[in-house]
Amino acid sequence: MRLIAITACPTGIAHTYIAEANLKKSAAKMGIDIVVETHGAVESEYHFTDDDINNADAVLIAADKVIDMRRFAGKRIFKVPVARAAKDATGLLNNILTGAIKPEYSGDNLTASTEKPSNAVHGDSVFSQLYIHLITGVNLMIPFVVAGGILIALSFSFGITAATPGDANFSPIAKMLSDVGGGAAFALMLPILSLGISKSISGNPGIVSGAVGGMLAVHTGAGFLGALFAGFLAGYITLLIVKYIQLPKVLAGLKPILIVPLLSVLLTGALMIFVVGQPIKVLLEALTTFLQSMGNMNAAVMGLIIGVMVAFDMGGPLNKTVCMFAIGLMSTGIYEPIAACMAAGMVPPIGIALATTLFKGKFTAQERETGKVTYVLGLSFITEGAIPYAVSDPLRVIPAICAGSGLAGAISMGLGCASRAPHGGVFVLFIPNVITHVVAYLFAIAAGALLTAVILRVIKKDVIENLTEGVKDVNQHEQSLERG
Repeated sequence: MRLIAITACPTGIAHTYIAEANLKKSAAKMGIDIVVETHGAVESEYHFTDDDINNADAVLIAADKVIDMRRFAGKRIFKVPVARAAKDATGLLNNILTGAIKPEYSGDNLTASTEKPSNAVHGDSVFSQLYIHLITGVNLMIPFVVAGGILIALSFSFGITAATPGDANFSPIAKMLSDVGGGAAFALMLPILSLGISKSISGNPGIVSGAVGGMLAVHTGAGFLGALFAGFLAGYITLLIVKYIQLPKVLAGLKPILIVPLLSVLLTGALMIFVVGQPIKVLLEALTTFLQSMGNMNAAVMGLIIGVMVAFDMGGPLNKTVCMFAIGLMSTGIYEPIAACMAAGMVPPIGIALATTLFKGKFTAQERETGKVTYVLGLSFITEGAIPYAVSDPLRVIPAICAGSGLAGAISMGLGCASRAPHGGVFVLFIPNVITHVVAYLFAIAAGALLTAVILRVIKKDVIENLTEGVKDVNQHEQSLERG
């Protein structure tokens, strides 16, 4: 069988390339001829040629975002979430071969209407579509958050008040870093989030109403919750305007440059100011007050929940949702949840890598070798580094990493650790004043990783190849003794 495949995840970082590698690896074992085109953050190393498409028996789209499939007209097309290819490529290919899953399109029934994303969750449910729009906005926002947050963190290295004119510790460089990071990049976080959601719903016409809705969320004090709501509000208002307002042909040119932006901005803005803004502001203030008033025990419980959610799907919808929530809280001056997220996100790869080092008999030679790279992924806050191990033994690995991450999150929040940087992993610890209670934070990460490793030692079975090697070593030792 000849198969061509596209892999794509919303962020275009981890799942895209894990799915690619697993599909190639499984296809090679099964004798399937496959070529994969990645639609990720980095330009694909391979692009389908006309011969690839013409000679293919089927097309596999493993993606959680929109893929233009018109070039595959006339082909059998299978569509699945990218996580399915990343976690069980062998089972997926088997299902295609045996007909256990049916092609979503076949023959010449491919039209422009089929250019929609394969859902991150299964099926065409409303929740699936809302998630795709939400994660599109979040992914557009993240570079602004990361760049702005780390620049703000760098300004704190000169002193917490070094960016304040007139302060004894004032530094022009610190002020520049704060102005660029906080006054510009970070200030765009909420408008960009809202813009991304709106654009995902209604395309380019939704950009202006989404951006304005997000800015009004800032002005009304509705914060990140208001920006989320504004994005969906702007997107669906714009979609309705585009669909139902028809102009005579002679005036059609005015629709995209005048009618749609004017009406969508007016309606979105009016609803945000008169209807939505104030209630969401009150809700956000109540949430902020609750989080700030939590005692150590309650904070630890929240950290435990955050940790488990971050680890459970290793970069999937649950992970991204809780991280987005924590990033949103940064705009209200609450920095403990994002610290718990980052600690919990580092634990699964580090804990598994530690287990491959300490308990070699539980892992194959390839897994032990991969563990060296997994350390780096964990230290960099790339939770997806745990996926290959979870795929091979999910019933043991997932509980182990959830336990470790839950412990790390609980300790982090229970001891009041906070982070003014939204990403960067362990490397932001080297920037002064970014992480509060650094020693406690390192302890949280180390404790979580160690717990994961110990649980894996207890519940994972010994690998057969290691037992075989052990028997051979014993036999060789006995033979050497006899010769001696």
